[in-house]
Amino acid sequence: MSLTMHQASVPVFTRALTNLAAIFDKAAAHAEAKKIDQSVFMNARLAPDMLALPRQVQIASDTARRCVARLAGTEPPSLEDNEASFADLKARIAKTIDYIKSVPAAQVDGSEERSIAMKVGGNDMTFTGRDYLLGFAIPNFFFHVTTAYDILRHNGVGIGKRDYLG
Repeated sequence: MSLTMHQASVPVFTRALTNLAAIFDKAAAHAEAKKIDQSVFMNARLAPDMLALPRQVQIASDTARRCVARLAGTEPPSLEDNEASFADLKARIAKTIDYIKSVPAAQVDGSEERSIAMKVGGNDMTFTGRDYLLGFAIPNFFFHVTTAYDILRHNGVGIGKRDYLG
């Protein structure tokens, strides 16, 4: 039995985003217990030249939505980038999951050879659907999910590998 494009995308994105949302529950509990304003976490980054926590989640969300839409040959809904709390980030994640789950598998499956053209850092790039999913979208998505996790962990939130993996 072969793996379909839908199976290789939507469940993968959904699981990681669901786990990230659960991590934000732990982060909120940590902030409350330690009397740390959530803005401390919202402004946190791993290095001065890296993006802060909300932007990491926004990019992961955008990557999942845009990937599934591109594979399906449609346009994804846009979301405002205005999250200022853990609840806001969880709401964005929920909207992303709702959208990607709403795209019929039949629209995504068979997209292995579909041409995916996009701009990345001002450069035009073209991929086959397979190469886009496996070589660009999934690695980019997990970079940002992992970075969000790392920011929280670095700032004292008691999370570990089990939280990340679910």
